[in-house]
Amino acid sequence: MTAAPSHASQADVSEIDAVARWPLVLLLASALVWLLITGTLALVQYVQLLFPGFLAECPALSYGRVDMLLQSTLVYGWIANAGFAVGLWILSRLAGAPLRSLNWAVAGWFFWNLTVSIGLICVLFGEGTSVPWMHFPRFLYPAMVVAFGAISVPGVLAWTGRTQRPVFAAQGYAVAALFLFVWLFSAAQVMLFWAPARGVVQAVIGEWFVQGAWSLWVAPLALAAAYYLVPKITGRVLSGYNFASLGFWTLVVVGPWTGGRHLAGGPVPAWIPSVAIVAAVLLAFHYIVVALNLHGAFSRGSTALKFVAYGVAAYLLGGFVDAATALRDIAQATQLTWFTQAQGQLALLGAFSMTIFGAIYFLVPRLTNKPWPSTPLIRAHFAAAFIGTTGIVLAFAVAGFVQGHDLANASVSFADIAAHTHVWIEIAAASQAVLLVGNALLALHFASLLVIRPAATAASLLRPAPAMEASAI
Repeated sequence: MTAAPSHASQADVSEIDAVARWPLVLLLASALVWLLITGTLALVQYVQLLFPGFLAECPALSYGRVDMLLQSTLVYGWIANAGFAVGLWILSRLAGAPLRSLNWAVAGWFFWNLTVSIGLICVLFGEGTSVPWMHFPRFLYPAMVVAFGAISVPGVLAWTGRTQRPVFAAQGYAVAALFLFVWLFSAAQVMLFWAPARGVVQAVIGEWFVQGAWSLWVAPLALAAAYYLVPKITGRVLSGYNFASLGFWTLVVVGPWTGGRHLAGGPVPAWIPSVAIVAAVLLAFHYIVVALNLHGAFSRGSTALKFVAYGVAAYLLGGFVDAATALRDIAQATQLTWFTQAQGQLALLGAFSMTIFGAIYFLVPRLTNKPWPSTPLIRAHFAAAFIGTTGIVLAFAVAGFVQGHDLANASVSFADIAAHTHVWIEIAAASQAVLLVGNALLALHFASLLVIRPAATAASLLRPAPAMEASAI
């Protein structure tokens, strides 16, 4: 990866965006629909925690199945569709040429979302699996691999046919997400479903897959957006950029090894959690590099930059918290408590979703050549997302500490533990409701942008791109 400048500046609204407009709009529209479904399922799950009798007479929406539906819509609905759209757009922008073979992406989009929908129906009827992030019946996963590959074709062609040979950090992370997840997804299917491992090895593979999906797919998509948007919006070259490649390779090589930390104390060989703990600590180097490169996100800028700043802060905080809670002395108080839920929400809602929200607000006007109809709606969404995400993470973090303290005291009954954490689950449910309202504002705003004819095009309102492409890393 390099920061060599290119003097071939391109307009902020160009042919590159016009060619990719409708395929990427389809991906973004699907992502927002799945986001609303995910938020609704999360709210239902929190209500079930507070009132166990809620939907108790409906087997299809029992707590276990709602949890499987929630994970699936979040990962394969919202994250996948939004990540594809942002990743492909960034690759086309930095390649300096329009995306090619977009028919592949449209076909892949159709079959991906069709397969996800079929998988959700199967889960509703009790045909799901207990493997985290892989709850669909096994016969659907080969089709998902093919659909993923089809959507990735324009991105691969943009990478191999790029007119600008320097490799930027945003390109590296986006390409890694496209290539590495297919390998990870396929390998996990084989070891869990088609030639299944025996005994506790399945738990090890399951943790490896979830951590790998985060380190090799979800996090790189968010980082690709952040590395592109921060210098693009601020107009400043990233500081310490020469270390970006080291941070990239640290995440790719070390990240997947950290999954075994959740198995500490379990019936697995002791070296597995030990290696994971060491890897989690080593991964702190990656977070230091990201902090050095992206600290410009916290400067004054547009509302889109505020979303990205929150996402970067959540990513860094989550990484250092993961390293700390991997240590056995701390893990004794946090493992198997609500604190792990707080960590997951910080990563998926805070680091990924907030960064992608910023990317959506930045790229949609350039993609459609239409400005957002309402600035107050954007600010309202940021306020709701900030309050909702922060409330969820803090509520589960406090609930986790309370739960861990009570579990260490043998005289405290499980009923008392549930009572002590009840108020924090209420706060999480209220925060989820606020977040759902904010995301609904984004979806309505996006729909209105597509149907309303603006008085002026986005091209006449947006400032030109910086002349030095190094600032668009």
